[in-house]
Amino acid sequence: MASYSVIIKGGSVLRGNKLEPSDVGINKDKIEAVGDLSSASGDLIVDAKGKYVSPGFIDLTNHSDTHWTLFSQPRQDSLLIQGITTILGGNCGASLAPLVKSSDIEGIQKWADVREINTNWRTVGEFFEELSKHSIGVNFATLVGHGTLRRGLLGDNSRELDDSEIEQLRFLLEGSLKEGAFGISTSLGAAHAKNSSHKELSVLFNTVAKAGGITKHHLKDEGKNILPSLVEILSLGKESRTKIQISHFKLLGKQSWDYLPEALKLIEGARSEGVDATFDFFPYTRTGSPLYSLLPEWAIEGGRKKIISFLQDPEKRKSISDHIKSLTLHYESMIIASTLKDSTAIGKTVRQIATSSGLDPEEIIAELIEVNELNVSIFNEAISPEHLEVLAAKEYSFVSSDGVGYDNKMRMPFDLPHPRSFGAYTRALELFSKNKNLVGWGELLHKFSAKPAEFLGIKNRGKLETGFFADVVVLDPEKVSSPPDYTSLSHEAYGIDWVFVNGKVAVRNGVATEEFAGRIIKKA
Repeated sequence: MASYSVIIKGGSVLRGNKLEPSDVGINKDKIEAVGDLSSASGDLIVDAKGKYVSPGFIDLTNHSDTHWTLFSQPRQDSLLIQGITTILGGNCGASLAPLVKSSDIEGIQKWADVREINTNWRTVGEFFEELSKHSIGVNFATLVGHGTLRRGLLGDNSRELDDSEIEQLRFLLEGSLKEGAFGISTSLGAAHAKNSSHKELSVLFNTVAKAGGITKHHLKDEGKNILPSLVEILSLGKESRTKIQISHFKLLGKQSWDYLPEALKLIEGARSEGVDATFDFFPYTRTGSPLYSLLPEWAIEGGRKKIISFLQDPEKRKSISDHIKSLTLHYESMIIASTLKDSTAIGKTVRQIATSSGLDPEEIIAELIEVNELNVSIFNEAISPEHLEVLAAKEYSFVSSDGVGYDNKMRMPFDLPHPRSFGAYTRALELFSKNKNLVGWGELLHKFSAKPAEFLGIKNRGKLETGFFADVVVLDPEKVSSPPDYTSLSHEAYGIDWVFVNGKVAVRNGVATEEFAGRIIKKA
């Protein structure tokens, strides 16, 4: 009689993009059998009758690394309880390696208190070596941040690079790819990157293409200038023949919503010309973003000290306020989510704070940014719910959290977490498969697992097949849900009954365990 450490019995198992009745047998960290295991014995028997059994979900846009919770809250319960077993870090132009000098870690200061971080690595290889000394709850892979590369060369400055400097970036990137990074990420609208030349980007993209990696992009503009922002990235992808993925794809603000058909036409046109162009998105209508991103372009150059000096200059502050007023923002929908120092604002709208203080909303925004030294974020209602349904139905779309992992018993100070950090995947299942059947269960689960594994080039995860690592999710299709709440520290994800990471039980009957079973995943 065959014996297994775990048998998941009687469920509908994802094979390809179809759900088929089967059992799954796990021994140690691998899947050893998929089929009829009714005569087999197991140390743990999981009754999956009436439930779906899926490979663990792979989150392609995740920020646990640059928000530092991968180290400070390493079990990452908020990701596990929604079925995420593998995360890709180094997104949106920022990564924890390579660092040319230790002060380069200041690139993440808008999300974490870097004064508490002691870096003892420079290269991606050394970063992986340090991370391997820590227990983590999810599998972790990384990209190289383009902004991180530029910071290593220029510090807080931003300008076009000469040929020798481009070569230095290429050398750093090439070494990082050899040490296991999966590609490069960009955020070309950020202060550190906006002066990047076509030549610089072309050299870097070609370096990634030669290594068989991916390029991933926070678009320069997700609003009224989204079309030229897309053209720039897709053109580079066509030239270099590298994989292109648009991170957290969305059109921000009603004034830009009508551009969606043309934006999708651009992506599909590139795909028809042989570019492996895709996007991921999160299933929420509110964004989570830094408040300082509302400042004019001229005010966000030169690093934190210079930005604060602009806010302290009466004439420049007035110009900043005038710019913010010109954006015609909906202050009643803009919720303060996190701050560095002033926690009294958290959970309130900008309109509420302005009314209670007697100040203009624009002055409140400037004051919050200055007092909190840029470290203040907001939730802002800016995404069309109809767009989410259109994006979910696209064959070349992926779902991501664009979130951060938290432990159940810890939370960052002064932090109101976006619900996507707790329930992006359960909400997607609820919205697109359970409620409206816009996307079949099997196809959506396939988008969560095998498709991102294939896109990244991970060969032994993302499927429930013999010899694959046992990252497994057992979910109840009747119960799966995750109601969004933007004013609470506590969020719930329902319907994920069991999660296995490398064969270990990470979630048991919907509750995260004390297990740390995650591993570092390097590009082969």
